[in-house]
Amino acid sequence: MAENAVKADLAACIEACEEALHECQHCAAECIKEGMTECALLDLDCADACAAALNAMARESVHHGDFCALCAHLCEVCAAECEKHADEHGHCRRCAEACRRCAAECKKHATVAHA
Repeated sequence: MAENAVKADLAACIEACEEALHECQHCAAECIKEGMTECALLDLDCADACAAALNAMARESVHHGDFCALCAHLCEVCAAECEKHADEHGHCRRCAEACRRCAAECKKHATVAHA
């Protein structure tokens, strides 16, 4: 893949991570208010993974694939939990959707091995 295509691909993944990060933070805050502790804790773990992955990609770290692998995994776990509450809570629905998009983008980079 050409360097410009790689950077564009990274940009799409960074954008997806940023969206998931914000949705997870919002969902966590709402879940805490509603007493949904398990969902809130997963949201916070996922938000941390999203932040780490987007930072690694932004600096073009040779280890960004490792960060993306963890982010994809936690986004899938978070989405699965939020989907349990999606019909009742809009914040969970939006979080699950953002996490699914982020997981799909991160999987594209998760196999990138460092030097």
